[in-house]
Amino acid sequence: MKVNEVIHSPITRRRMIWVSAAAGAFCLSSSEMAATSEKPFKLEGENAAFVDELIRAGCLFFWEQASEKTGQVLDRARNDLNGARDSRRMASIAATGYGLTALCIADKYGYLPHEQVVERVGTTLDWHLNQFPNVHGFYYHFSDIESGARWRDVELSSIDTSLLLCGVLTARAYFNDAKIKSLATQIYERVDWPWMLNGGKTFSMGWHPESGFLASRWEHYCELMMIYLLAIGSPTHPVAPETWNAWKRPEIHYKGFNYISGNDPLFTHQFSQAWYDFRGKHDRYANYFENSVTATKAHKAFCLSMPKWYSEDYWGISASDYKDGYTAWGGPPKQGPIDGSVVPNAAAGSLAFLPADCLHMLKSLRAKYGKQAWGRYGFVDAFNVHDNWYDGDVLGLDQGISIVMAENLRSGFVWETFMKNPESTKAFELAGFHKD
Repeated sequence: MKVNEVIHSPITRRRMIWVSAAAGAFCLSSSEMAATSEKPFKLEGENAAFVDELIRAGCLFFWEQASEKTGQVLDRARNDLNGARDSRRMASIAATGYGLTALCIADKYGYLPHEQVVERVGTTLDWHLNQFPNVHGFYYHFSDIESGARWRDVELSSIDTSLLLCGVLTARAYFNDAKIKSLATQIYERVDWPWMLNGGKTFSMGWHPESGFLASRWEHYCELMMIYLLAIGSPTHPVAPETWNAWKRPEIHYKGFNYISGNDPLFTHQFSQAWYDFRGKHDRYANYFENSVTATKAHKAFCLSMPKWYSEDYWGISASDYKDGYTAWGGPPKQGPIDGSVVPNAAAGSLAFLPADCLHMLKSLRAKYGKQAWGRYGFVDAFNVHDNWYDGDVLGLDQGISIVMAENLRSGFVWETFMKNPESTKAFELAGFHKD
């Protein structure tokens, strides 16, 4: 796919198709939440080996497809490069956030040399603090991987800056290194969260130097939770805790599944929960972890309702490449030009929510289609066996959510590390969370 096919509008590409606000509110009763709970899942044997291989391959992407000078990570890369960096130059701050988290995982398990990992993390943080252009602490969504120059006319992005910050704070909590801790703290504390509210109760999706704030706002449930929690917990530029209640929580009812969700792809239930540990706690509206368990079950049921394409061994779609470009698709209800493609990160990003079902499906994909569907960095972004189409690329966002949630299933490491940041627990308290 060409770069101009990736950037379709100033709005972050994953929100292009479903940016209109949803309405309504939804509250799960304690009995409904309990009914969705899964028994503890024990990862062992071939399941453990598969998860390790998935994580190891993904960590390699974030090591090889990043700049040694800036630490920025490419938005996408070929899956057959044999260690060389892709010649494309468009980096993603969101991918870089996942990359910092991946480096923590790689260091924990010895996938990469410790000294080199510490050096790369320090370089990344130093460059993002002192060299990378920012406005009120927010960064442009895409940039040149070596110079940091804004990529074309992309927006200053509130969500993608937040994804970067989650990686920054994970590194701060994990590495026992004074330089890393200082740099990470300065990056986080520089962000002027009230500015991005632009006088409203909910955050703007972004800002352009040419035209100002985007009209679209983060105002209904999706991946937005991290933005509000980072802002509420900020020790330097916080927003009022009441902003947590300002966004809407629409409901979806599908074949007996009832849960909070916008009419959005499955990744919206995954991204904030890659770092923030919502297990065993609830606010006045829901236990969001259990809500995402239900959303994953509903999505699987939605896919299986189309048996001409999907089965227990082949299901799951989320925002991804497809044979005609890039799209945000999913369901329920149906979104996008569903054509029988499968997107591995849809299930991989839900491994911590529905481990047995997701593991079964992912292992089946690897066993049946491995030569075409699996490469140096793990699964390709998407493929369609019915049309004999296999993507040649992996995407940083999709590799990121896959390995982080796989690690949370394996050990809870990312959750436990990120929640060591006092700002994280403070934000939960201020937003009104309580233990179940």
